[in-house]
Amino acid sequence: MNLTNQIHATKEQLKALNNYPADTPVVMVNILKFKEKSGNGDESGKAAYARYSKNVFPLVAKNGGKLVWKGEVMNIVIGDSNNAPDTILLVEYPSVQAFFNMATSEEYAAVANDRVIALEYGGLFATKA
Repeated sequence: MNLTNQIHATKEQLKALNNYPADTPVVMVNILKFKEKSGNGDESGKAAYARYSKNVFPLVAKNGGKLVWKGEVMNIVIGDSNNAPDTILLVEYPSVQAFFNMATSEEYAAVANDRVIALEYGGLFATKA
């Protein structure tokens, strides 16, 4: 897995979310690799992402979402140990529409830059149980 330069969804990727079953919970799996220094250069990527998390999770909750699980990657058992992610997050929303409502809000736009400056890689996978 190439864990670099993938922070934003493409139009095609966002459009494909329209195929997700309506009114079905979605768990967004976040695979995160932090920059050593944030895009601002005055803090670590991990610190910038911590600020983003503090500001975004009230918006997630406002849209019916919740953090299901967060873990720091300690070892790679199978896979590329030279290019490992730092953190994995599972965030559940009641529907893809709830996710879109959060991700396209003005409130989200106000905090989203911290995610951009924090991450070298920010994979996001929509999953269904």
